[in-house]
Amino acid sequence: MNPLTLDLIKLAFLAVLWLFVIAAVGVVRTDLFDQPATARRQRRVSRQGSRRAPPGAPARPPSGRSRGSLRQLVVTGGNLAGTTITLADQQITIGRAPDATLVLTDDYASTRHARLFPQNGEWIVEDLGSTNGTYLDRQKVTHPMPVPAGVPIRIGKTVLELRR
Repeated sequence: MNPLTLDLIKLAFLAVLWLFVIAAVGVVRTDLFDQPATARRQRRVSRQGSRRAPPGAPARPPSGRSRGSLRQLVVTGGNLAGTTITLADQQITIGRAPDATLVLTDDYASTRHARLFPQNGEWIVEDLGSTNGTYLDRQKVTHPMPVPAGVPIRIGKTVLELRR
């Protein structure tokens, strides 16, 4: 084989190797540290949610609707099975970070994996750019989605449900 061809193959191999290393470092960095992009995405979703309500619509739903009747977040599967969190009007962050509302010891959970937050009378689940994804009843959460009562939310080996 021509020496020039061999040199080009070596350079191409090194370039692909460096791209792999850079991608791996990026994934590790995302998993270990809370990126500012996550905070920007959270603010953007919050602003979009406030714009979605039609003008003149009541800010709170009638008393028999979702948020008023959903009272607990229950861990039904995984290491923390049986854990219960009482729902209030603030968001619940889920992940391995020590400052998360629900701290998971699951190897498949990211540091800042997902969040649950009340919006327009219902609870919404949002994946925060996790590595392994968040699933709402077998459907991957790719954008903020409303969570009905009793529908499982899966984060790694941990399964959660909102209950009345």
